[in-house]
Amino acid sequence: MNNSQIAIPSLLKVGKGALKNLGNYISADGMDKAVIYFGNGLIDMFGNDVMHSLKESGVSVLEYRELDSIKIEDIVELAFSMDSKTQVVVGLGGGKVIDAGKYAAFLRKLPFISVPTSASSDGFSSASASLTVNGRRTSVPARMAYGIVADTDVIKSAPEKFLYSGIGDMVSKITALYDWSYEAESGASVINDFAVMIAKKAVNSFVRTPFQDIREDLFLRELLDSLAMSGIANEIAGSSAPTSGSEHLISHALDKILEQPQLHGVQVGIATYLMSRVQNHRYLRVNTILTDTGFWKYAGTLDLNLEDYEKAIDLAPTVKPFRHTYLHEEQYRILAKKILREDETLGKIFR
Repeated sequence: MNNSQIAIPSLLKVGKGALKNLGNYISADGMDKAVIYFGNGLIDMFGNDVMHSLKESGVSVLEYRELDSIKIEDIVELAFSMDSKTQVVVGLGGGKVIDAGKYAAFLRKLPFISVPTSASSDGFSSASASLTVNGRRTSVPARMAYGIVADTDVIKSAPEKFLYSGIGDMVSKITALYDWSYEAESGASVINDFAVMIAKKAVNSFVRTPFQDIREDLFLRELLDSLAMSGIANEIAGSSAPTSGSEHLISHALDKILEQPQLHGVQVGIATYLMSRVQNHRYLRVNTILTDTGFWKYAGTLDLNLEDYEKAIDLAPTVKPFRHTYLHEEQYRILAKKILREDETLGKIFR
């Protein structure tokens, strides 16, 4: 019998005006002493709303500050300088501050509330943190957020490129799941059917959402909900396999190659379409969502170099040598580079 336990968020609030109710959400769970970390420049933008909400709900703010560093040694120092009376840690902003706050809370065994200000990836719901270790960006174990509070008004105020990044990261679950299944067939992994179900429901719900504009509340709620479900799928699986496959390996390889990589989800979205063609799996669906949302139009403005992606394809298997995705086999790396050069859709975004 498998007696394993999984952690899921106890608090999930996604919608219009959610940020102004942050204090109510925290106090309702019996916590009244908080430490708040903001991303760069976000105290000026959101500090008054957050502080007013907490004060009105009787929550004392023991410390609040802006964070920029994701060096692991800085986060360790941050964690152990935290007031001993702290009952909850809140991280408000993009990936950096959420990763830093999440890891600091993990080190102090405190609940963490994730308040994303953009929908650029599923990092706000994941159980790991991307920090700098010995000068290199590294994924380190943490704990899934105790709570997620995402205000659609805040999300839609972020630059549109962050939405395209979130769209790319979300649609990637299509190819990631197919890679995981392929890996299991080769004997290199074991599928967790429940994790597959959660990840599949998340991406299918997202790609079938009707919309006229990607800033519509319904579309944003669906994107955020689906990204949150992706984090839960990873927690169930005990790895990122349900949501991260060959398309993510290409993006990670690009991060190593390029002096200035594009947003993670943008690179992932492009690689997702490429790998869906390699896998011959749902590429029409992937192309439809990337076309209809304006993702391809945005990607076409980025002056992308095809040779960089060719190098990333070859480097991809070395990023996670213990995996066995399609790109871990030479025949599919050759096919991927052929498609990269010949595909009409991809031809419109590369120079």
